Order: sequence, then structure tokens, then C-alpha cells
Amino acid sequence: MSDNETAPAPEPEPVEEAVPAAAPKKKRVSVKMTDKQKSDLTKHMDKMKKGGMEGKDLKSHRMKMMSRMRKGQSVSKAHKDITAA
Repeated sequence: MSDNETAPAPEPEPVEEAVPAAAPKKKRVSVKMTDKQKSDLTKHMDKMKKGGMEGKDLKSHRMKMMSRMRKGQSVSKAHKDITAA
């Protein structure tokens, strides 16, 4: 080849599609239960235990109640919300 001839241009490498970066996860703001909420929940759970709920169901119910009460619901409203679902 002489200096005047141009070499064929190399084929461009395939460009990968840009994947959008996942949005950063928001940290949950932990809200602690007040002493009154804790005592109210304990009384409620005693009623549930006496009513025949036991084992996994009791623990599941308590966790659901706690999550709703941390959001500001009362014991009765949280219980109605769980039983309606």
C-alpha cells in the first residue's frame, strides 16, 4: 500500500444500550412506639391469646399491628384494618 491509499475504516464496536441506574432506595424513617402504644398493644395481644390465637398467627398479627400503630393508627383501627384485609 502506498501512503496515498486509505485503509478501510475499522467497523465500530457495537454500543451497548445504557441501562438507567436504579433510583437510590429511600431509607425508612423509623418511628418508635410510645409507652402507651406498647401497653395498649400488649393488652390487645393478651385478648387475642385468650381468644384462641396462637403460634405463628399471634406473631404475624402482632407484627402487622405494630407496623400500623407506628404509622399512627389506634389499636382498634389497626385491628379492623388487618381483619378486613
